[in-house]
Amino acid sequence: MSNHIRTINPATHEVIFDQPGTSLEDASKIAKASKLAFESYRNLSLGERKDIVKRALAILATKYDELAKELTMQMGRPIRYCVGEIKTAVLRSEYLLQIAGESLADLPGQPQAGFKRMVKRVPIGPILIAGAWNYPYLTTVNALIPALLAGNSVLLRPSPQTPLFGNRLSEIFTEAGLPSNVLQVIHIGSLDVLDQVAQLPEIQSISFTGSTAGGIRLREATAKLVKPVNLELGGNDPAYVRADADPKSVAENLVDGAVFNSGQSCCSVERVYVHEKIYNEFVRCVQAELATYKLGDPQDTTTTTGPVISAAAKVKIQSHIDDALSKGAVDITPENDTFALAKSALKGNFMAPVVLTNVNHSMITMKEETFGPVMPIMKVSSDEEAVSLMNDSDYGLTASVWTKDIARGEELIDSIEAGTVFINRCDYPAPDLAWTGWKSSGLGCTLGPCAYDGFTKLKSYHIKYAS
Repeated sequence: MSNHIRTINPATHEVIFDQPGTSLEDASKIAKASKLAFESYRNLSLGERKDIVKRALAILATKYDELAKELTMQMGRPIRYCVGEIKTAVLRSEYLLQIAGESLADLPGQPQAGFKRMVKRVPIGPILIAGAWNYPYLTTVNALIPALLAGNSVLLRPSPQTPLFGNRLSEIFTEAGLPSNVLQVIHIGSLDVLDQVAQLPEIQSISFTGSTAGGIRLREATAKLVKPVNLELGGNDPAYVRADADPKSVAENLVDGAVFNSGQSCCSVERVYVHEKIYNEFVRCVQAELATYKLGDPQDTTTTTGPVISAAAKVKIQSHIDDALSKGAVDITPENDTFALAKSALKGNFMAPVVLTNVNHSMITMKEETFGPVMPIMKVSSDEEAVSLMNDSDYGLTASVWTKDIARGEELIDSIEAGTVFINRCDYPAPDLAWTGWKSSGLGCTLGPCAYDGFTKLKSYHIKYAS
């Protein structure tokens, strides 16, 4: 794989970024500079580090519109939603600032006469953060903010699809007064080079957001090294609509959960199980809701659905649809004039949302991550059948149950194998709750009460006073 970075606008196929990637030799020099920067940066007080982050967030907040336009150009999400991502990243960062003191505080040992005993949380060293293109600001602040507040230096590798966002973050933190080389951006297009950078001795920890295959590859690359790897990976997130749910309200929420960002969210709703008593009505409500969506130019503020990220992604998504149809699924996507444009007038990677019924677990889309605007809906006859099917997956990022009976809903989500479970909500990482994937969806945790755990190491102090 070439290490050259060539970013193509998914809506127009225009080249928007074209340059050689960071070589291993240059990355090694950058990592050495990062280690030197860490030795002094770690000695800043938490208050000083917080002040830098606060200034950076204030600068970021002055650039919402500019950065949103740039983000839409890079990854194709409609412009009406991109400011929201950046604003949410700021709010999430402010939460991480708020809990920093408590999260990084010393942990006292049991009192013992003549001794001083404690556990300190200390910074790890240079951390490699490899981000994702689908929510570059949101997924990056999960790691970047606690890494910097804990006193670490960072090598940030933005996705080759969203390289400009990495440059902007670097510029903003430099303007905010972050010391030289504490945050450095490396552009890497080759997975082989990324593996080798992860192996550099100066890199003390790795935080990766991306595909399960990419996460496994990084673990393999570092398997002979004692080096922590925190992973936020893929999903095949299920939803279950119980018989007592309101079909119209739930359909509105689940269509959004399945189609928002063209289905390219880590926690997109990828399969829906509906109790047979309301199945037909729910399907009609899904059709009515999806008929109101507008596929088109993501720079148009009225557009709700833009292109998928690449031609290769489009081929993969279509292969999942074709596999399902070949095994008996039925395409019940409603008529929508803007969807028809995807097959004719639009030259980018446009793909109309698709709703499938008569699906089962022999179909790829029900077992693997499709990562596209596809909504398969399966009829079930009981809560027990639904939970069994929801757990029939190698993934476990999020799952949702939709019901008016909250007590019964809680019983069900207790049995679901996923790191985040919802009742009457979906597709929402809350900053005060742990963001963690089960099974093949991840390793480690960001956000919530453990937000800083992956960015510090523990050091025990056992001090006996002199006689």
